[in-house]
Formats: sequence, structure tokens, C-alpha cells
Amino acid sequence: MRNHSMIRNSVLATGLVLAFAAVPFNQVMARDAAPMQKSSDDQTVPDKAADAWITTKVKSEFGTTKGIKAADISVSTNDGVVTLTGSVGSQNEKMHAERVAQLVKGVKSVDVSHLTVGGAPSEQQ
Repeated sequence: MRNHSMIRNSVLATGLVLAFAAVPFNQVMARDAAPMQKSSDDQTVPDKAADAWITTKVKSEFGTTKGIKAADISVSTNDGVVTLTGSVGSQNEKMHAERVAQLVKGVKSVDVSHLTVGGAPSEQQ
């Protein structure tokens, strides 16, 4: 009986890992389907896969790091440069998110210029 539970948990865990691993490849496939717009389309498939993997890893780190609201931050990667977009509650959270992203293997630099402090920029007048 214990073996069935262990096997079931192992199969479930494997399924989740495969599902999350498929996300970066779906992003690569979506980029390939889009018409050529940027020079990033000149990347090779391994480069695109590496960027997608970095994006997934950064999102995962945000999801497991206290003090960062991962749902409010979008992550994109191009040639190892991670761009964070969205909003954070404080300047400390912004710097913390930048440090966490920078520590991910393969990240060359982190652009936080599109990450606003205190919510979305006010466009209402």
C-alpha cells in the first residue's frame, strides 16, 4: 500500500516537472511562429532555449523567495539579459528581485528599468 502511494507521488511529481519544463519550449515555439521583428530572431535554437530556461528559472526563484511578489513581475530574457517588468511594493523589493535574478546561472545582466515601485505608473488624470 505504501508503495502505491510512493509511486503515485513520484508519477505526479514527474508530470509536474515535465509540464513546467515544456513552458520554456512553448515560448521558443511561439517566438519562431511570429514574423521576424527583432534581431533576437537571429538567435539559434539552443540560444533561445537557454533564454527560455533562464526565464523559467528566474520565475521559479521569485516564486520561492520571500519578499518578492512573483505574480506582479514579468520576466523575459534575450541573449542572457533578463528584463523585469511590472510593479513592486518598495525599492528594497526591486533591488532584492534584481539580486535574485542576477544569481541565476546564465544571467549576464538584469534590466529593472521597467519595474516600477509602488504599483503601476499613474496614467489616469
